[in-house]
Amino acid sequence: MAAGVVDIDRLLEVRPGFRGGRPCLRGTGITVHTIAAHHLQGMSPEEILDGFPQASLAGIHAALAYYYANRAEVDADSSNDRVLGDQAIERQEREWDEPGGRNIS
Repeated sequence: MAAGVVDIDRLLEVRPGFRGGRPCLRGTGITVHTIAAHHLQGMSPEEILDGFPQASLAGIHAALAYYYANRAEVDADSSNDRVLGDQAIERQEREWDEPGGRNIS
């Protein structure tokens, strides 16, 4: 590989036990899922970078390439997260409404 050429695989990392083992922009902890979610809300890579200045534009593009190459898997993970989040909210609301719970109304 020519000097100065960046291997795209070096822009992302997966570490077991970190961020659920999901791919992240190397050295940032920003998941591909997060980048994809912002992009799917209509943000350009440059706009996403404005919100994550610790990232690089190349990293944002690498995350989007990973997302589009593995879209079904990433979307399924994101869907599972929404379900788990909804369940946690419902559980918390039930606990707050129980006698002696944290009902603040």
